[in-house]
Amino acid sequence: MRALLLPCCLVGALITTAQGDSTALTTPLRTDTAQALTWKQRHKPGRATLYSALLPGAGQVYNRKYWKVPIVAAAFGASTYFVIENARQYNRYKDAYVALVDNDPNTIDEFNGEFSSAAVRDVADTYRRWLDMSYLAIGLVYVLNIVDATVDAHFVRFDVGEDLSLELRPSLPMAAQGALGFSLSLRL
Repeated sequence: MRALLLPCCLVGALITTAQGDSTALTTPLRTDTAQALTWKQRHKPGRATLYSALLPGAGQVYNRKYWKVPIVAAAFGASTYFVIENARQYNRYKDAYVALVDNDPNTIDEFNGEFSSAAVRDVADTYRRWLDMSYLAIGLVYVLNIVDATVDAHFVRFDVGEDLSLELRPSLPMAAQGALGFSLSLRL
């Protein structure tokens, strides 16, 4: 019975829409006020966050901070390079360690017995730690990419006009008394 309820509701909605006023289909979707809004007024921080989460760098493009996209790409590229390189080295030393400790005289390690099994295991463990840190770096770059896009999106409407100033100068009343002092003035 429940399985029939949803299709019946959809068919009923389609029928009432088809019988409705036909002028609703010809009215424009945008009003005059929506067309007058600038991109800063239409800008939504949640959208920048979503774009950046789905495709790293897309939130920066949405915020019109195009110069940040190569930075995001380079950070992901460097992290990916370290993951690949550390995984390759880890597997290399792990295979050499296994060849050293398997008690089979037919297997020869890559280093021809030049290093002890403990030394090879230590190097393999080091590369394993570096591999784990490389995975953490990719996660950190991903999160920072999202945070950057979100913060930038919130500051799109922030006004930094010409009349803002901050001044730091020596304080003359304090200097007259022989003491060191500074005055700080902020004009908004």
